[in-house]
Amino acid sequence: MDQRSYNQYCATARTLDLVGERWTLLLIRELLTGPKRFGDLQASLRGLGTGLLAARLKHLEREGLAHKVMLPPPARTPAYALTEAGAELGVPILGLARWGLKWAMGERRESESFHPGWAVLGLRACFDAEVAAGLRAVYEFRIDDEVLHARIDDGTIEAMHGPAQHPDATITISEEAFLDVTSHGLTFADAIETGAASASGDSEALRRLKGLFRLPPPRSREVDPPRPDHA
Repeated sequence: MDQRSYNQYCATARTLDLVGERWTLLLIRELLTGPKRFGDLQASLRGLGTGLLAARLKHLEREGLAHKVMLPPPARTPAYALTEAGAELGVPILGLARWGLKWAMGERRESESFHPGWAVLGLRACFDAEVAAGLRAVYEFRIDDEVLHARIDDGTIEAMHGPAQHPDATITISEEAFLDVTSHGLTFADAIETGAASASGDSEALRRLKGLFRLPPPRSREVDPPRPDHA
């Protein structure tokens, strides 16, 4: 597959030459949360055919953004992981996610798929570092069958797939209720207060949960028509 180029000596254009093709950034999004097997990527990226997925992965390998690894026991299967250069794309991708939460989300369309595992990056994108100042706690989130956790350390966050070894607080929520939180600008604390989610664990960690992950107020991209001048 020929790689298209903007043919501009510009950092933005050069970056888009590398990651601007369809599905490429979403592949990197998936790998930002850890190594993934080919089948894992297929399951998360419905609509991406096997041939195109293989081509995009070869492109990422060729350009030094991803490489093959072997998962540790008990899996012991080949997978793909980001290189240092690929991992640094996490900053602009999270920036795009924050922009999208404000300007692009709205209600879910019937044709759109959703995977609870995407909440790992969602937690990072919605994290309020100022609210988390001085907080050290581990939160485990159970969204139907998906389990993920976030480690908060004085204004920083590390969010990962899988259960936490010793969570300070555990939040259980259905996928449907989680989508309500995402689309209606609610917080996990709001969901707990209304009974849409349940929580257990350290009372102080649960108290600090309020405002820890906050969606930006949605904004409309429509431009108001100019007002007519009055003499």
